[in-house]
Amino acid sequence: MKSFNPRAIGLALLGPAIAIVASVLVTTLVIAAVGSSPGDFWSTMFDFPKPRSRVDIINQTAMIYTAAVAAAIGFRMGLFNIGLEGQYTLASYAAAAFAGGAYLSGFANVFVSLLIAIAVGAAWSAIAGILKTTRGVSEVISTIMLNSIAITLVGYLLNKYGVHEGNTVHTTRIDLVSGWTPFENRDGEIWTLVIIAILAGVGFWVLLNKTRFGFDLRASGQSETVAKASGVNPHRMIITAMALSGGVAGLIWMPALFGKATNFGLGTTFQAGLGFLGIAVALLGRNRPIGMLFGALLFAYLSVKSNDLTFATDVSPSIVQITQGVAVLAVVVAYEVVRRWRARLEQRVVSQELGTATEATA
Repeated sequence: MKSFNPRAIGLALLGPAIAIVASVLVTTLVIAAVGSSPGDFWSTMFDFPKPRSRVDIINQTAMIYTAAVAAAIGFRMGLFNIGLEGQYTLASYAAAAFAGGAYLSGFANVFVSLLIAIAVGAAWSAIAGILKTTRGVSEVISTIMLNSIAITLVGYLLNKYGVHEGNTVHTTRIDLVSGWTPFENRDGEIWTLVIIAILAGVGFWVLLNKTRFGFDLRASGQSETVAKASGVNPHRMIITAMALSGGVAGLIWMPALFGKATNFGLGTTFQAGLGFLGIAVALLGRNRPIGMLFGALLFAYLSVKSNDLTFATDVSPSIVQITQGVAVLAVVVAYEVVRRWRARLEQRVVSQELGTATEATA
């Protein structure tokens, strides 16, 4: 049984405490610098959300958390999959186009659409893995370019095959009888497919901690040499990890598609930016399921509450984006500072113990 260690607990809490204080101070300074009232901002942000807002927070948390899991899979492998945005955009379009076609009915239409989203996201992400293993192209560069290609491709397909209504274009709406979910959601309700986020989080934990593949994934991310020595093919692991990350990314927007949107339209029904939020939350949560859950909840809360700023204060909602960015930077810096401090303390303790042992034997 492990003994109670107040110092270890204190150090574990020190990082988040520093990050919270730094985020509040920097955000307050930015608000004051632009001539707005920090008091109005914080009173609005800390005002308990209304029932409708609470529902929106839960729905947004589910999508952001799924994005964070997708990013974390790459991070645990030592890969920076910055292409989540393009992967889930292309996958969402493909799933929405299929679902809108009503080739199947009821749950079968939903299930196959989800499989299509996973397959498209995985295939698009695997391209970066293949380029890295065969041509040595950095996954950061390739995924950035693939983001642009995916968004351009979706725009072309929408314009060519989508439904044009006035100045907007979108995929065919999912038929409420043959294509809609058998668990129809209404506006203002928690989407049924938020369960995707729960399954993604549990699956991520099981994969990393209870399977041989998860061990190989972590080993490859920590040391390619050690992975090779244990019989792991690092090139295969890179492609597999990128495909797995992209497959999860393909599911990011599915709760909204089958919960409220009913179609895919760039700039209208589709919610962009979730991929980048997922990367930030994965960093904020240190690639751990529980940590990412709190990070996703925080970002969802800030995003939903930003709407209140428009009506209640003169503070621009864009300040929330600054707050999110500052929070991520503060966490990264704070944890690194605490890590170095912990290392120095451990070295000091070891030195003292060695000195005591030397005096005792002298």
